[in-house]
Amino acid sequence: MIIRAQGGLRYSDVTPKADYVNRRRFLAGAVGLGSMAWAGTKLDGVKKSSFSTDEKMTPYQDVTTYNNFYEFGTSKDQPALLAKGFRTSPWTVKIEGEVEKPQVLDLDAVMKMAPLEERIYRHRCVEAWSMVVPWIGFPLAELVKQLKPTSKAKYIAFQTYLDEKQMPQAKFGGLPFPYVEGLRLDEAMHPLALICVGLYGETLPNQNGAPLRLVVPWKYGFKGIKSIARIRFTEKMPPTTWNLANAGEYGFYSNVNPQVDHPRWTQSKERRIGEFFKRDTVMFNGYGSQVAGLYAGMNLKSNY
Repeated sequence: MIIRAQGGLRYSDVTPKADYVNRRRFLAGAVGLGSMAWAGTKLDGVKKSSFSTDEKMTPYQDVTTYNNFYEFGTSKDQPALLAKGFRTSPWTVKIEGEVEKPQVLDLDAVMKMAPLEERIYRHRCVEAWSMVVPWIGFPLAELVKQLKPTSKAKYIAFQTYLDEKQMPQAKFGGLPFPYVEGLRLDEAMHPLALICVGLYGETLPNQNGAPLRLVVPWKYGFKGIKSIARIRFTEKMPPTTWNLANAGEYGFYSNVNPQVDHPRWTQSKERRIGEFFKRDTVMFNGYGSQVAGLYAGMNLKSNY
């Protein structure tokens, strides 16, 4: 049900071909915009992955216009409008902490760490909406292995790029910035965890976290930190932005769990974007057979 080859799925099943082609012509005319030309560039040599759901994908238009990216506004439609000029080239990622060789990697070096795959994942937001997105990336485990954390490393922490000149809405976001997130190292090494560089056959749009983001499909969407600029390996559990903002509502683990309600709404139901009726939320977002072992013996209500 979750591990399934996707040879029969076509992009035209989701987005009308005419709309897609016209959009591609527009993007082709935008080559030469320099630092803004990253978003919308076709990714070649991407393999289909068996780590995919067979559910119908959410249309490109919805995936790219209904976003959470508070540095570009707190309304769902603001990031697509306000992140258009965000500069993502050149881009570097600083590697530090409990790692054999602290360094600064450019985007090309990160892209060469492993072959790119398309993985069609369910994406569940804490606000009780969900999508099915054809992400493109490579296993986070490949990045971790090549960075060679020391024996002291128990966690991996991420930090989003912050530039208040490019992200003036950040001051109205109500969160402590720069945005930070983290995983236990064994979670990061799970084959489902993805370093994502694209969706729908193209590089990530700015509003979806260009040029580099995290996708962890069994956790709520806010765990998928965008526009990663720093990675640190730590011995102690790192802070996370939503936990810092409100620890009573947002825990470190953030696993999709229909039995643990958000204090202000139920998590037992969700509405798939484009559908009218709600559906039942599934434990670990439906990836329980793969990831439940990571939490054996843990109380997932107190470790929310």
